[in-house]
Amino acid sequence: MAKYEELCRALLAAGYVPATVYEYLTAPPAGRTVVLRHDVDRKPENALAMAGLESDLGIHSTYYFRHPATFVPEVIGRVQALGHEVGYHYEVLAKARGDYTKAIGLFDRELAEFREICDVRTVCMHGSPLSRYDNRDLWKEYDFRDYGVLGEAYLSMAGGDLLYLTDTGRNWGGKHSIRDAMPGAGVAPVETTDELVRWVESSGVEGLYLTVHPERWAVGEGEWAISSLTDFTVNIGKRVLQVMRA
Repeated sequence: MAKYEELCRALLAAGYVPATVYEYLTAPPAGRTVVLRHDVDRKPENALAMAGLESDLGIHSTYYFRHPATFVPEVIGRVQALGHEVGYHYEVLAKARGDYTKAIGLFDRELAEFREICDVRTVCMHGSPLSRYDNRDLWKEYDFRDYGVLGEAYLSMAGGDLLYLTDTGRNWGGKHSIRDAMPGAGVAPVETTDELVRWVESSGVEGLYLTVHPERWAVGEGEWAISSLTDFTVNIGKRVLQVMRA
């Protein structure tokens, strides 16, 4: 988490103005902009720690929570109270095994549960790497705007002027990512966070879009070791899946 703070401070020092997904879609800041998005796949307590760190730095970002994996009302409420946007990290097409009618029913019900505790204005698909279904395909049959949702964090942000980077697979270079990509967004020449910090300090890129998974940013050395081993194991599994689906 200390390394993430270093990254945040580098972004601010380089003149980037942080924005939530909702803010970028409705009133993007002028000049250098960084959209900070957090997919809370596991460890909601890490998301709360990260939200507090960002708040202390004057940063507002977007946190997408899964249902039910990280649907913890107390944590969600506290993250929103810190001034961050909270959204729904949906995975309903994978849950419904490709049944679109069942999937949209799940989406409606789970979204309603989120809205009992927070104001959800944007949503974001969860990659569901073990499933052959891409949850974004739900919107080929339906329109998320019919559910009072302004935007989808992939579909609504694609084709813009932001360079997209994600820590999926425990690196910034796009390795081990099955679905967490944004076509046409470009690739930054970095792998590690130290490289990203140096690149932020020297690059002339005006717009960045960073996806950060809080469970990947440990609060201590013991958790870091466990997280590193977990990601190493998961990445091996992703390689196998990519070969099988090739």
